[in-house]
Amino acid sequence: MIAVPAVPAVSARRRAGLRRPLAVLALLTATLLPATACGPADPGFAVPEAAAPQPAATGGATAAPAPARKPAGPAADLPYDVTPLLKPQRKYLGAALPDVPAKMDALGGYTTAIGKQPNVLEYYAGWGDGFDTAGVRRIYDAGALPYMAWEPHSPSMAAIAAGETDDYVKSVAKAAAKLNLPIAISIAHEMNGDWYPWGRQAASAEDFVTAWRRVHDIFDRAGATNVIWVWSPNITDPAPNTRLAPYYPGDTYVDWAGMTGYFTLTGPKTFDALYGPTMAEIRTFSQKPFFISETASQQGKRQRADIDQLFSGIEAHDDLVGFVWFNIVKRADWRIEITPQTLADYKQRASDPRYGFDIRNP
Repeated sequence: MIAVPAVPAVSARRRAGLRRPLAVLALLTATLLPATACGPADPGFAVPEAAAPQPAATGGATAAPAPARKPAGPAADLPYDVTPLLKPQRKYLGAALPDVPAKMDALGGYTTAIGKQPNVLEYYAGWGDGFDTAGVRRIYDAGALPYMAWEPHSPSMAAIAAGETDDYVKSVAKAAAKLNLPIAISIAHEMNGDWYPWGRQAASAEDFVTAWRRVHDIFDRAGATNVIWVWSPNITDPAPNTRLAPYYPGDTYVDWAGMTGYFTLTGPKTFDALYGPTMAEIRTFSQKPFFISETASQQGKRQRADIDQLFSGIEAHDDLVGFVWFNIVKRADWRIEITPQTLADYKQRASDPRYGFDIRNP
């Protein structure tokens, strides 16, 4: 087991509780710099803001655009204050949908299907992709929190930890600060698994922690304190002998303790069996709010019971702030609208006023 490097007692981001004023000067500098808008061919990350298509009308499926929740007058240049979003009174109802945020077409149909618009929309960006300023704004204007799962397929975590991508990270941080809207970001999710090139078989826990802290510190120096940092391991079930504590960057570098965990035909059948061991292990070293970064239920006879377990389990934990339903076909068909009765169950549970709120006015 690799020991976690020592964590500074207080980060610059939160010193004396002055999360916003500390970054004012850095933000004013960042606003003079252009946002990164070029990247690989994936239009979700490569479309320059000025040339980006506007979201198509969806029959009222998306909320009416609203101005950013920022101070007025002399304080208007302060970074967006994400503090009210960290532990909201109600729970996040999130989704990952095809082509979002390059296109928002899927949001209307999904909203109609479940009867409520998601207020977190997760998307995936490769390391080296440009920051999708237009896409993040589309999500925010729809009343949802953008959630970028940042995937370092290359270079290695060791290279990131050594600073080999610092210039790239600085460009993303400056773009995020300049946009000045709330965004959740996870780095190298499911790092405790062995199915990604940044996982346990290819990267040490020490390199992961060093890389995470390095990236976080670059964002802080750029004034990008509008970011909610989501540390997101996979549930421990597939890797019970891989301890999570060595991968934890420290409370000053994390806002939410995320988890990826799916209900499958052959896996755990209850919320407690699926998430309980992971939550218990995390609670031995952190008290940060939990957030289920990805979940869904595999098509089959257990699906209706899975829906009940998911919602009942979330409602039983005040320290769990919400979840993202992965409504995409990948290795299996996770779309909730495929089975009518399952959809009806999901719609009924999601209608509870505890789920969903306009993140622009939490």
